[in-house]
Amino acid sequence: MPIVAQSTETTDWVSRFADEVIEESERRAPGKPVVVASGLSPSGPIHLGNLREAMTPHLVADEIRRRGHQVRHLISWDDYDRYRKVPKGIAGVDEESYKEHIGKPLTSVPAPKGSSHPNWAEHFKAAMIESLAELGVEFDGISQTEQYTTGVYRDQILHAIKHRGDIDAILDQYRTKKAPAKKQGQKPVDDAELEAAEGSGAAAEDDGSSTAAGYFPYKPYCGNCEKDLTAVTSYDDDSTELTYACTACGFSETVRLEEFNRGKLVWKVDWPMRWAYEGVVFEPSGVDHSSPGSSFQVGGQIVGIFGGTQPIGPMYAFVGISGMAKMSSSKGGVPTPADALQIMEPQLLRWLYARRRPNQSFKVAFDQEIQRLYDEWDRLDAKVADGSALPADVAAHARAVGTAAGELPRTPRPMPYRTLASVADITAGHEDQALRILSELDPEQPLASLDEARPRYDKAEAWINTHVPADQRTIVRDEPDAELLKSLDEASQQSLRLLLDGLAEHWSLDGLTHLVYGVPKVQAGFSADATPKELPPEIKTAQRSFFALLYHLLVGRDTGPRLPTLLLAVGQDRVRALLGQ
Repeated sequence: MPIVAQSTETTDWVSRFADEVIEESERRAPGKPVVVASGLSPSGPIHLGNLREAMTPHLVADEIRRRGHQVRHLISWDDYDRYRKVPKGIAGVDEESYKEHIGKPLTSVPAPKGSSHPNWAEHFKAAMIESLAELGVEFDGISQTEQYTTGVYRDQILHAIKHRGDIDAILDQYRTKKAPAKKQGQKPVDDAELEAAEGSGAAAEDDGSSTAAGYFPYKPYCGNCEKDLTAVTSYDDDSTELTYACTACGFSETVRLEEFNRGKLVWKVDWPMRWAYEGVVFEPSGVDHSSPGSSFQVGGQIVGIFGGTQPIGPMYAFVGISGMAKMSSSKGGVPTPADALQIMEPQLLRWLYARRRPNQSFKVAFDQEIQRLYDEWDRLDAKVADGSALPADVAAHARAVGTAAGELPRTPRPMPYRTLASVADITAGHEDQALRILSELDPEQPLASLDEARPRYDKAEAWINTHVPADQRTIVRDEPDAELLKSLDEASQQSLRLLLDGLAEHWSLDGLTHLVYGVPKVQAGFSADATPKELPPEIKTAQRSFFALLYHLLVGRDTGPRLPTLLLAVGQDRVRALLGQ
């Protein structure tokens, strides 16, 4: 069943953009589908920062669909871009040997060794396409290699070259200006930006041709070595005859551009050309493309040459990773959407992008913070269910759990992520043991099958196995710590007796939570049900000492998983043996 459209009272950022985009689309192209766009470069792993380029238009497009409008979300795969550098840390890639491909189109670079895909671009596109499907992102993919090499943009290329003087004049406004001061935390302008800003042509030879003074907004790929290290030496507007020379291999040829499909417009001309060609109404851009003099601002002027209008284009901020520096796909080794979806459900990842305005930065957690994020998500889920959530939070939740086409698959019994992680850690892959423990969490509604806790359980297990250091994993003792047990004073021995006496009666997650927190209260002469307001500060100190003792006796460390979960995982008989009974 499709999800019902949100109330007009919803004031979240997605609804506000949807209002603006629908109105603008009706003004520009009444009666036609609304067009929103993203651009992704498969130059290496497409990381979680790049995902914002796709998720921002997706969320807006999905809201427009919920309202009953037709909408197209275009994702342009920039697979005809030049291979600029060899990313570090890519499996199956020898950095030295791959340097020979620098300058070729991404679709002309071999895929990493062992890949089943035909080239570099397809290899990295495939992983992103799979992740977008899992996230429920509906889109129309456009290969720029296909567009350029089949002549789809031929008229646009010839038009750009005809008006190269006008384009050059626009670009020149920015070349003569001092580069803006770099903002703190701002990503450096990438190579593609620099190449586009500087223009792509060499100085024209004085051979009677009609080339502009050194500027040409088009780069041929060499017919011999396939690289774009070429310089246009002459061009005739009437015949479209173009001569270029390759500085890499020395090859030179003359072609008729009206029949030639082995080259592309430079970036700052290519992007606005596509806005006009596709009729794009909404496309966000990152900080690096939105600063003064960069491609989005310049494109806003160049698009008019193609008879188009600049899209509504919010700037989106960076996405970080807990404990890691800002991401860059050219450096390799950065987490991708597939990495995130290995350890978290699609709903949580969608929520991270939906709840923050595009200009707000946020982090995706791969460390212990993921447990807190899941706790926050589960609290929101409960508030939405009981009607106590704020409207904007309700909207973000709805956008996280599904799309206009329906809800995403979800875990039938969404138990706390930290509990599932602890169980997966302690049981080390033994599913029968995991089912036993999880069934005892709520004896009144025992888990009949581990499938009821999936896929969340699998995500938590993957997190434990891939992101928790070995020295932080939980290994339960094989034998009691006889020396420590003998050294205990009377108060410590009494605390263990109180715990052991109450195990059978309190054998559930809630019961054991009450028991382990209650033992120090009872020892101090208070009721086990006493609230923190009724207790002196010393009780907290006593509780910490008691917990540390239990951890030492059970796992040989000062800390570990939450004690109620740990006790359930170890089992009553083994707990009694390790605690000296």
